[in-house]
Amino acid sequence: MDIVELSRLQFAITALYHFLFVPLTLGLSILLGIMETVYVMTGREIWRDMTKFWGALFGINFAMGVATGITMEFQFGTNWAYYSHYVGDVFGAPLAIEGMMAFFLEATFIGLFFFAWNKLSKVSHLVVTWCLAVASNLSALWILIANGWMQFPVGAHFNAATMRMEVSNFMEVLFNPVAQAKFVHTVSAGYVVGSVFVLAVSAYYLLRGRHAALAKRSMTVAASFGLASALSVVVLGDESGYTAGLNQQMKIAAVEAMWNTEPAPASFTVFGIPDLKTHTTEYEVKVPWVLGLIATRSADTPVPGINQLVQAAKTRIKSGMIAYDALSKLKTDRTDVAARKTLDAHVADLGYALLLKRFRSDVQNATPAEIDAAANSTVPNVPVLFWSFRLMVGLGFYFIALFALAFWLSAKRKLDAHRLFLQVAFWSLPLPWIAAELGWIVAEYGRQPWVIEGVLPTALGVSSTTAGNVLFSLIGFLVFYSSLLVADVYLMVKYIRLGPDGTLGHAVAPPFSRVPAE
Repeated sequence: MDIVELSRLQFAITALYHFLFVPLTLGLSILLGIMETVYVMTGREIWRDMTKFWGALFGINFAMGVATGITMEFQFGTNWAYYSHYVGDVFGAPLAIEGMMAFFLEATFIGLFFFAWNKLSKVSHLVVTWCLAVASNLSALWILIANGWMQFPVGAHFNAATMRMEVSNFMEVLFNPVAQAKFVHTVSAGYVVGSVFVLAVSAYYLLRGRHAALAKRSMTVAASFGLASALSVVVLGDESGYTAGLNQQMKIAAVEAMWNTEPAPASFTVFGIPDLKTHTTEYEVKVPWVLGLIATRSADTPVPGINQLVQAAKTRIKSGMIAYDALSKLKTDRTDVAARKTLDAHVADLGYALLLKRFRSDVQNATPAEIDAAANSTVPNVPVLFWSFRLMVGLGFYFIALFALAFWLSAKRKLDAHRLFLQVAFWSLPLPWIAAELGWIVAEYGRQPWVIEGVLPTALGVSSTTAGNVLFSLIGFLVFYSSLLVADVYLMVKYIRLGPDGTLGHAVAPPFSRVPAE
């Protein structure tokens, strides 16, 4: 593996590992706010104990998220130095605001949450808890604004004088439709993760005949909030599909393994086996119209196929070559008016010309074969995206069914009457993390070969270092993160086994309590 592949692998591992903690933080923060709100409204001490118990698990997870998130951001300077130089003026702003606006607020309010129970009034502490939840979501917002710009780079332009991307309209960066769609979809997925976590741990207690009063109430909250969140994920996922259909058509085509443009409205492939050699999909099972309606919101707009998008990429590469040649002339003579006009006319395709850098340094002299190779490189790994998306969607509908059943049992006050349901709920614990990680694989792997869609190829964003250095740091991260994972799992399992009585230091409810959920 070369330096590009090793750098990508390291960032992928650290990002996917970090995202084990982020969605649980998002989900538990809202659930804590709901539980404490019930406590303030009713005055029942068990709701206060619920908030403190789940808050302890939230705190462990939050600490791990901070430790992994900071090291991940450092990689922009260590492994992706040219990327940081080229787009740092745009990409750095949301990250800086995230640190100053969201992370500092989180750090402040989490301290108040844990240490101010006896120093603040009920209402004041409730405000702290909800501020902690808002700060957690604000952190996700700014990170996803930065990531959304990588997917759809608006509000910025290329400056030939500095050879960098610079902000031209920060409001467009802030209200990027891709970023907004990704934010609501991602936080809803986080709410599902938190809800399944609470549901599964509570099911564990009911299966063991422990802490029934707390477990039933926790399951009731998780079922209600989780059902609303799971339904939101599906609805908001549709919005993400629409924005991708407008701005990342190759990703949509690859996710669907749609090699050629179909008559509108395009059908959705439920099952199939993509063949990379023949550019066909075997054993297809399709649902008419669905893809066209999701990706275009119309019945007469076609969804381009992979082969047609490759041909369009060839056209843009040739246009980008003209821009690259004009830019080379401007570097020699900045007063060349003709070169300036030529660059302005073709600058939108400059990034496509940079795809040729993998094949030769003098881009403007690329051969037809090299242009074909560069155009074909715009196709991401179709089988990986095809199956990742379908497994993610299948899990999404499973969560809806799980939460709906839990909600029904809660309404009937029969949460502990069906042991099979409790076992299914408990063993569902890892599934939302799998779905969340698959979602990031689709989002990030689907835009390859771009680190900034249409602007900067991934292969050009790496630092000028050796593959050996990256391999050394990769091994170090694997060892360090594995140690953190062991510590996190140990602490979470320890406090779950101790239960609320052991965690809080006093009895929360009588053993084997049959108190119904409220």
